[in-house]
Amino acid sequence: MDENGENRKLQLQELKEIRNDAYENARIYKEKTKAFHDKMISRKEIKVGQKVLLNHSRLWLFSAKLRSHWIRPFVVINVFPHGAVEIQSLATSKVFKVNGHRLKTFYEGLQEENVAGLDLEDPTYSD
Repeated sequence: MDENGENRKLQLQELKEIRNDAYENARIYKEKTKAFHDKMISRKEIKVGQKVLLNHSRLWLFSAKLRSHWIRPFVVINVFPHGAVEIQSLATSKVFKVNGHRLKTFYEGLQEENVAGLDLEDPTYSD
């Protein structure tokens, strides 16, 4: 009986070691996955005076497939630490704070000299 008891204790000890190795491997895997994910995230740099668009989160509650979720351009007045941004509406001049994740940069339209014209008439068709 003593020999069987010793074998059982050794098996339990091996099982604990295997479980600890599995926990360690899972921790290492999670750290590597998080590091890879964080490396692939592109950071937004929002500066004072820059024009931005605001994500209108209430549209997600209703069926608005063809509607843009980004509303009018705003001007950045102040950038606070930890992602808060103070913006001002160009139309109403209201000032309010929003989370920086709800903003994206606003790009002005293309300049007319950079746009190429295209004639859509069919040259083979005649009246």
